Amino acid sequence: MAEVMRRKMEQGSMQLQGEVMELALEELLRVTFPFDTIDEVAKGTRGADCVQLVRNNLAQVCGKIIYESKRTKAFTNEWIEKLKQDMRSQQADIAVIVTEVLPRDMESFGFKDGVWICRFSDVKALAFLLRDSLIKIYGAVASQENKGDKMQLLYDYLTGVEFRQNIEAVMEGFLSLKDGITREKMQMEKIWKEREKQLDKVLLNTTQFYGSIKGIVGNAVGDLKMLE
Repeated sequence: MAEVMRRKMEQGSMQLQGEVMELALEELLRVTFPFDTIDEVAKGTRGADCVQLVRNNLAQVCGKIIYESKRTKAFTNEWIEKLKQDMRSQQADIAVIVTEVLPRDMESFGFKDGVWICRFSDVKALAFLLRDSLIKIYGAVASQENKGDKMQLLYDYLTGVEFRQNIEAVMEGFLSLKDGITREKMQMEKIWKEREKQLDKVLLNTTQFYGSIKGIVGNAVGDLKMLE
């Protein structure tokens, strides 16, 4: 009985954490893309957690991105197949899984079996790139007066050199920022250690000075509890 209760509590806790992650994802998208429409998929309704309708500067809908957030200890490929079904049923152009744990064959965000997969820390940068690709494809189709196939153009763009270079540029930026933060952290730790040693030296000298004075004048000098 106790084991069953513990499992139910853990399941409830994981579900709550997952809901918090969904809300954080929706808020991030709304703040980052204020002119897009960000809709939450109602609980119990089949489909992704969140839908983003991408709009250009003329407020024209250029495409749809769906997001599924996962907060579990292991990644399963069933999520990919399920989200691909949701993408077809919701007539979305792009599907994204936001997860804490990536597939074993992925070290960073990327494209796998028709679905984009990333961590929460990467979703903002990835959403920028995917959104930009939809706007470019919409403009290309419109300029050709619908002579081209939108999905084929989208596939060609996402698998082409330009998009790969954009991804590489974003990754380089992230890695550079991470290296900069690491260097700053190491430098600050070095400064803190030096200051800590200086403070220890000052405190030691002060204690020795106080001890010398008290040794000369005795109890005429009151006790300092801070130095005890």
